[in-house]
Amino acid sequence: MTTVAAYAAPAAKAPLERTTIERRAVGEFDVLIDIKFAGICHSDIHQARDGWGEGIFPMVPGHEIAGIVTETGSGVTKFAVGDRVGVGCMVDSCRECDNCKAGLEQYCAQGNTGTYNAIDRSGAPTYGGYSTHIVVDENYTLRIPDGLSLDKAAPLLCAGITTYSPLKHWNAGPGKKVAVLGMGGLGHMGVKIAHALGAEVTVLSQSLRKQEDGLKLGADHYYATSDPKTFEDLRGTFDIILSTVSAPLDFGAYLSLLKTDGALVNVGAPEEPISVNLFSLIGGRKSLSGSGIGGIQETQDMLDFCAEHGLGAEIELIGASEVNEAYERVLNSDVRYRFVIDAATI
Repeated sequence: MTTVAAYAAPAAKAPLERTTIERRAVGEFDVLIDIKFAGICHSDIHQARDGWGEGIFPMVPGHEIAGIVTETGSGVTKFAVGDRVGVGCMVDSCRECDNCKAGLEQYCAQGNTGTYNAIDRSGAPTYGGYSTHIVVDENYTLRIPDGLSLDKAAPLLCAGITTYSPLKHWNAGPGKKVAVLGMGGLGHMGVKIAHALGAEVTVLSQSLRKQEDGLKLGADHYYATSDPKTFEDLRGTFDIILSTVSAPLDFGAYLSLLKTDGALVNVGAPEEPISVNLFSLIGGRKSLSGSGIGGIQETQDMLDFCAEHGLGAEIELIGASEVNEAYERVLNSDVRYRFVIDAATI
């Protein structure tokens, strides 16, 4: 066991504070990672504040991790000391179920092991990336290509894969019209990736405040959802609507924007249940779907794709002592577009 510095929420809704945590000794198939950068995801806030159910405290959030391998276990074959690596939203799964065998570890039948706010298979709590070091099994560690800077790569480990996976699954590409709902940490990556895949991209945002950014990042069109005319003008337009919004929506209104056989895919997760009039689905053989992160190989594919196309997150680098202020700013949509903690400040 090694003692390392971290920022943790000592209890639900409590401000995060500097502390120390224990990391396990490096096992046969583990790598020790010197964390350089950790992104702040909206889901960190949901979990630190018990928004998605009862959390495990003290909680060290962070599942957008980029760093350097500093030690490897004796059985490690995929990584060497000095390698640039990342860790996303999970650090283990059962490895035996049909989903795990199919490269869909995120949908492990026994439940994957979250990078934080989870209990690992030895019975110990997991702690995330708001810390100086982490020990991870090599099979749940990703290689960050040289073409990506570590600070801009960190958010790809959640925001990147969470948007890449559904866009690939629902065949976003040339000839497809994709709408990205919400222009935040996930949404801005959805725009970049959908554009790089060759789709015609529209941003649907509450206002036109970020229109210039959206067009610069690859959107072809930009509409304000606060304008009722948007829903008239765009009726029956889209093959895919990717919703990155974590607030309740009028799903009937958004489903009306889909073509026949279109899909409204949710990657944002509101804390409250939603209601849907099923006639809004039946009327055009439409789908209301969800998607969660991606498997390990798909996450590696996403990193390679982003490196190939020069896609990194738009970030605001902060010191660890600014994390509580950053949480409030995320809730006020006051970040363009992802806060990233410089782990050297922890």
